[in-house]
This record gives sequence, structure tokens and C-alpha cells, in this order.
Amino acid sequence: MSDTLLRVDGLVMRYGDHLAVGGVAFDVRTGEVVSIVGPSGAGKTTVLRVAAGLLEATGGTVTIDGEPVAGPPADVAVVFQDYSRSLLPWLTALGNVTLPLRAKGRSRGDARSAGLEALAAVGLAGVSRKRPRQLSGGMQQRVAIARALAYQPKLLLMDEPFASVDAQTRMDLEDLIRPLRDEYGVTILLVTHDIDEAVYLSDRIVVLSSAPATVLRVIDVDLPLPRSQTATKEQPAFGRLRHEVLDLVRLRPTSA
Repeated sequence: MSDTLLRVDGLVMRYGDHLAVGGVAFDVRTGEVVSIVGPSGAGKTTVLRVAAGLLEATGGTVTIDGEPVAGPPADVAVVFQDYSRSLLPWLTALGNVTLPLRAKGRSRGDARSAGLEALAAVGLAGVSRKRPRQLSGGMQQRVAIARALAYQPKLLLMDEPFASVDAQTRMDLEDLIRPLRDEYGVTILLVTHDIDEAVYLSDRIVVLSSAPATVLRVIDVDLPLPRSQTATKEQPAFGRLRHEVLDLVRLRPTSA
């Protein structure tokens, strides 16, 4: 994997007089899972939203496949943290998954087939007719992931997608990511506050400083594949990477 899909170059974001992002630069290669971590308020979600075309940066550039991002790109899907607000409550699970496909112009039958396939891929083959209120939080987030995958994006952006579920459900959802990446051939950029999650899921980790955010380090994660919640996290290499990332995230700026 040597070709760059996403390039963030000198990204700057100001909100009035407040400099939130102070020149962030990193690449994401085709097929990678890359996580962005950093202290609270570091601008992680801001970077993700600029990449999604939902925010316009003050300075710098973001390109996908060499094309500047100027509005939501056609080949990008986003999974947000708040699954309960991202699903339409009056639609079934299948209806939520197929809605963007129909809007994209795909036929009803084609959209239905793609939606059922995506629901099955996230372990929800039997819930296509249920509405969000009939599903647990973890199942609702699976529907949101299925909707994003059915769209067949080149790049999947995920903003703290597992932060609102319990610990066991979080592990189950984490274990979906790399197999889905392989099955759908999608590149994934993930924002997370959870250092263990970043190390467990990623090929590389982008560590941001406190605001105004810059990139402290990009860390390669060379843990063996496939990964396991028990065996992988017991490996000494996992512990070393975890400590390296955590030490960077906890850095505090020194006074002049």
C-alpha cells in the first residue's frame, strides 16, 4: 500500500481569535486503518469534519485522490458518535441503509440487495424490518456502519463511533472494523479518545498535540494479524505502543 488516498497538508482552523488547529499534516494510504488521537479539545473532530467536507478550513489543503475537498465528496461516508440522531426513527433498519443509495440513483431492487448484504456483514441479517427504537445502542450503530458501507465509499470517516456503548459492545464493534475493511476494500480514518482502541485497530496512529493542534508523531502499528481482544492486548508490543501513544497524548506544553 504505497498510494495516498487522503492528504492533509498544513491544515489550519480558526474560530474567531481562537486558533484550534495550527498546521496539521498527514497522509492516509489506500486500504489503511488510521486513527487520530490527542488530548480533549485538540481538534481531532475538526480535522475529520474538514476531510468530510462539512467544515471549511481557514488554511491548508485536504485532497482525496488528488482532488481538493470543497464540500462533501461523493466517495466518502461518515459514521458519527451519536447513532440515535443519525438514524431516521420512522424508517426500518433496511430503510435507513438504503436511503442514501436511492438518493444516489440506484434502483429499489439494487439498493435493497446492497442494504441486506451490508446488514448481514455487520451481523444484523435478521433485523432489516425493525425500527431504531427496537434495537439496542450497539445494534443501532451497526446499522449506521452498514449504511456507510452499502454506499461503497473509498474513504470511511468514523468520529468516536463506539464511545456511546458499553464496554462489551464496544469490543464487538471494534472487531467488525478490520474484517469489514477487507471485505469492502474501504480505507478508514478513525477519531478516538481510547488509546487501546487506536492501537488495536490501526495500521498507523496520528498523534495530535493540544490546541492549536499539530502532529506530534505518526506511529506505525506493526502488530500481527489477525488481532484478538485477548491475545493481541497481552503482547508486550501492544503494551509498548500503548505507552508510547499515551505518553505523547499526555504531554503538556511548557511555559516560556
